[in-house]
Amino acid sequence: MIHLAAALDGAGWHPAAWREPTARPNALLSARYWAGLVAEAERGLLDFVTIEDAFSLQSTLLDGPDERTDQVRGRLDAVLLAARLAPLTSRIGLVPTATTTHTEPFHVAVGIATLDHVSRGRAGWRAQISARATEARHFGRRELPSLGEGPLRDFAGLEGDDRVRALREETVRDLFEEAGDAVEVARRLWDSWEDDAEIRDPATGRFIDRDKLHYIDFEGRFFAVKGPSITPRPPQGQPVVTALAHSAIPYAFAAEHADVVYVTPHSRQDAADIVAELPARVKVFADLVVFLGRDAAERKQRLDELDGGELVSDAKIFTGTPEELADLLLYWHEAGIQGFRLRPGALPYDLKAITRGLTSALRRRGAFRDRYEADTLRGLLGLPRPTSRYGKAS
Repeated sequence: MIHLAAALDGAGWHPAAWREPTARPNALLSARYWAGLVAEAERGLLDFVTIEDAFSLQSTLLDGPDERTDQVRGRLDAVLLAARLAPLTSRIGLVPTATTTHTEPFHVAVGIATLDHVSRGRAGWRAQISARATEARHFGRRELPSLGEGPLRDFAGLEGDDRVRALREETVRDLFEEAGDAVEVARRLWDSWEDDAEIRDPATGRFIDRDKLHYIDFEGRFFAVKGPSITPRPPQGQPVVTALAHSAIPYAFAAEHADVVYVTPHSRQDAADIVAELPARVKVFADLVVFLGRDAAERKQRLDELDGGELVSDAKIFTGTPEELADLLLYWHEAGIQGFRLRPGALPYDLKAITRGLTSALRRRGAFRDRYEADTLRGLLGLPRPTSRYGKAS
């Protein structure tokens, strides 16, 4: 069976998508808009949705704001938004982006644990580095080398080979080493309460078993965190950690620290080569930007003309019918890709084509679920629920 996820961002992954007749530009920063998108994804039985976030405004430049006023600018905090959406959904996973650079892993760990509690076990985390010098200046705690003022379209992606050369490999390694420490701190904090640490017995006056709360005593190059967490152990034990990777350094990070890695192959052979670089325990999802329908090519061309240039992406851009996309996904699935994170070109149009057209096409081929088979995100992905490392030690 193929796993499917949707990557949600603003009005869609085409920068001119907000000008589509079916778009809702006046609602982009409303909870109702996002609730509608996630409800549609859940109606289609998708495994999860991801929510984009960053420490800078959207821009066409590598580093820093541009002067364009004809594209969407501004977004909601992804973790807070996911917490708002959790009570409005029941089965779909919610995976907000939270940056590991400039943030304290204690805060991120508590936020994701809280999301897991309010969603009853459907939380994930897309861990992302922040490589831009302009973002570092929001915090004033460190300096990063500027990526330059060139157009973003010249580079494959945040962790791509060109970006590594521009930023210097040493800096990239440092950012991903820090990200690894941040994920490790979060995982230890999620384990710092054993599952049965809460007693909640009014008769005896015991709310917790203090022996089942543990100091994590993490000391690394970037963080020193005592613990324990202020939030009891999440329902999943460990919320699902995910990451986007384009090249060797982020592949290594994902292999060691992530449960799910998003990759960007452009062919079946490319997909097979990437899968061979990653350990079997990691779920590999391929990213694609999708424009679906018989008029998909015409819609994309119209949006390109509105934006003043052809859309360029780190991920493969697909235009075609849901049936044609189903064929492509099955072809890549044979190469070892276990799931697909689809980036709708325009919202809600292409999301509906995924949830209603693509899922039906895959189901006819016996390759997609006809009901949710688990109540947690780990369950949907076939990931076991881990026990607390401190519980084992005791």
